[in-house]
Amino acid sequence: GSSWDKCDFETNLCKALPEFNLQSGWMRRNGRSGMGPPYSDHNGNESAYFLSLSSEMQSSSAALRTNVFLPTDEEHLCQIRFHYWVSQRSGTLMVGLQKHSEDTVTNIWQVSRELRNQWNVNTITINSTEKYEV
Repeated sequence: GSSWDKCDFETNLCKALPEFNLQSGWMRRNGRSGMGPPYSDHNGNESAYFLSLSSEMQSSSAALRTNVFLPTDEEHLCQIRFHYWVSQRSGTLMVGLQKHSEDTVTNIWQVSRELRNQWNVNTITINSTEKYEV
């Protein structure tokens, strides 16, 4: 059976992301925050919250790391569907996979250049025979 955890940011962070403070640069805001686009979430809702990188963060990188996920198998695939917005100024959005036996993060997806200043959606499927973080 498939179980979906819906992750919005209406009250706080969601189950997939650890509940402590966001790493520096990330903030939870909505379209009414007065911080520039996007002015709504992917559904056009101005008051709905999303995570955003502060505009001061131009020079460096900022990661969001999930909690630990259990290994996948034929019954339990992991699919992560996410909505994202890349502005004119920002750099590259990447999704990485870190298996628990490995020290390095493997890049499994990155945003293409042409989809700027609009909401996009993507689904990635993850296979891992050991515990992992994304």
